[in-house]
Amino acid sequence: MGWSEKVARFHFKKKLRRIITELYIRDNCHPFKATLLVWVQIPMWVCVSLALRNCSVGALDSEVQEQFSTGGTLWFTDLTAPDSTWIMPVSLGLLNLLIVEIFASQKLEASRFQKLATNFFRVLSVVMIPIAATVPSSMALYWLSSSFMGLSHNLLLRSPTVRRLCCIPRTKSDSDTPYRDIVSALTTKYSFKK
Repeated sequence: MGWSEKVARFHFKKKLRRIITELYIRDNCHPFKATLLVWVQIPMWVCVSLALRNCSVGALDSEVQEQFSTGGTLWFTDLTAPDSTWIMPVSLGLLNLLIVEIFASQKLEASRFQKLATNFFRVLSVVMIPIAATVPSSMALYWLSSSFMGLSHNLLLRSPTVRRLCCIPRTKSDSDTPYRDIVSALTTKYSFKK
């Protein structure tokens, strides 16, 4: 056609955008749909965390704060005080690291961005330990519960039976033994045997 490289690149990108848009429409899989839950989850997590902090240390109603100070269980009987044993903060950090590693083990060849994101979330998981050790136990308990539920949902949705019951279509990357694959990937990655 006699196009310069600049014109050819422009037409290529234009055609590529059109093809991608057609794929989004055909497969009903716009990327925004995948991030929609995050845009709801993060503000909700922040609001609940702040509400728990206010109920724990800044409650105007002393009855609410009194209920929080006696409403705990096991080793964290006072939900207004930080967990002095560090059980919840360390559990939170380890649980978040497990979530990150499970996601990382899914990727055979991660892009540079995926590697950066994975390392960012690894660091964030470790940084959350001292943060969770300084906030009221009610917040640390909420964060731990939230992470545990996220991990549970993730593992549950990997089950072929659950996917079938929920009418989630199979993909090329689906496995018949997802839990065995996760354990195998993690033990292979972190095996210290020679």
